[in-house]
Amino acid sequence: MDDYKAYILSSRIANERNADFYVRWVTGFYGYCSKDPNDPVTQEEIEKYLAYLAKRKEDWQVRQASDAIQLFLFFKKRNNREFCREKGDGKAQWKTVAEEMRQALRLRHRAVRTEEAYLSWLRKYYLFLNGKAPYSIDSGHVKDFMTYLAVEKNVAESTQNQAFNALLFLYRYVLDKPLDDISSAIRADRPKRLPVVLTKEEVKQLFECMSGTELLMAKVMYGTGLRLGECLQLRVQDLDFGRGVVIVRMGKGKKDRETVFPERLKPVLLEHLKKVRVIHEKDRKNELPGVQLPHALERKHPNAGKEWIWFWVFPADQISMDPMTHVVRRHHCYKGALNKSFRQARERAKIPKRVTAHTLRHSFATHLLENGYDIRTIQDLLGHSDIRTTMIYTHVANMNKLGVKSPLDSS
Repeated sequence: MDDYKAYILSSRIANERNADFYVRWVTGFYGYCSKDPNDPVTQEEIEKYLAYLAKRKEDWQVRQASDAIQLFLFFKKRNNREFCREKGDGKAQWKTVAEEMRQALRLRHRAVRTEEAYLSWLRKYYLFLNGKAPYSIDSGHVKDFMTYLAVEKNVAESTQNQAFNALLFLYRYVLDKPLDDISSAIRADRPKRLPVVLTKEEVKQLFECMSGTELLMAKVMYGTGLRLGECLQLRVQDLDFGRGVVIVRMGKGKKDRETVFPERLKPVLLEHLKKVRVIHEKDRKNELPGVQLPHALERKHPNAGKEWIWFWVFPADQISMDPMTHVVRRHHCYKGALNKSFRQARERAKIPKRVTAHTLRHSFATHLLENGYDIRTIQDLLGHSDIRTTMIYTHVANMNKLGVKSPLDSS
């Protein structure tokens, strides 16, 4: 267990105190199973132990125990690997690297979109290396790849930063290799772009060219300032009709927040939920698994996912396989359908702007600013951690405080 603790500390997964807890959870698990840490264990044994803990411990302790056990199994597997020490089939080695990276991302509870993005950059890095085996690469290859992205691919700064973060994760948590200073790599230029914002009339025109659930989702995003993902992941209990707020749980940065609930949407959403309830009751009748629940809640309350309050506000028409657990269940609506609806509505409304779902969030913030609300209030509603992020809307708001008049108008 000393090697396991050293790995936790070197990987900066936990501090000294929490590393001791990780060791205790693993030791307790093997004691519960009457096994030695070198013995193989099954997922069924892990679930049985976690269910035992869920009746006696807090949720965060059950999550920590689960993380500790999965991390230990990952650690044992890493110690048995050979792809970084011996030569062999480079393609097969990279497949092993990809699988370990996927496991490492899930152990750290990275979002599905983060996992997809990082693995996409891993594939691009593999192609850039032109077949070099993972044991033979170093910081110089990362530097060359960053320069390649900036010079030949002409990517934006944010794209280059995401690529670097993906490779930093690869070297630190999968390859166990130090990543030296690569500051001499050519950096992508940071464009100073203003957000695309619709006028109130353009918002109205856009809505007139939409219908059904897509229209309702668009109105929710514009009326509340939600991100697309936050809108898709709304659950019935997140609509607080009594208090007049919409609750965003585990938003960007894993933060909860509350935002305004438009009065105009309340009767429409109540009517919509009646239709959604029919879908929920149909799923219960067909004995489908409950909807996905956050973290250890599903383990502690295995039937909670079947409860109405946890059901999606915007459920998908068809059931599908959960990409994380591979359980076939009802998921929320797919973002691609809504984005397609936005493109079609923009074309029909003949709006000469690049309109996406996120444009409604920009428009929400800008119109609040134009209506006289202070920037701090808007920051809280949007869930920005830095006021400078919110300040960008001051540059696009239709406000002329100085009363400047164009010389063309005064001539």
